[in-house]
Amino acid sequence: MSELPDNPLVTSARREAIVVALIWLGTMLYTTFYCYVNGSNRTLDDITFVLGFPDWIFWGVIVPWYTCLAISAAFAYGFMRDDPLGDDEGHGEVADG
Repeated sequence: MSELPDNPLVTSARREAIVVALIWLGTMLYTTFYCYVNGSNRTLDDITFVLGFPDWIFWGVIVPWYTCLAISAAFAYGFMRDDPLGDDEGHGEVADG
């Protein structure tokens, strides 16, 4: 029995989902690791501030969030695309009555 080929929309959506999941996973690992290493066991004298945030918060949370924002915008406008969904064959039409 032969399998039906994947719909191009499903293939595209799967590829986009994998890219998004990898971006999320990388950011989560970086943030968790950086904040754990640089935010633990510090004295008050050791903490410096960057733009009003403790340095480990700025470099471990703020910078990755803005980086993800830039990557998401580039991904949405440069990589993702709108594909035609096909002809509507009367599905979803409401009957009068």
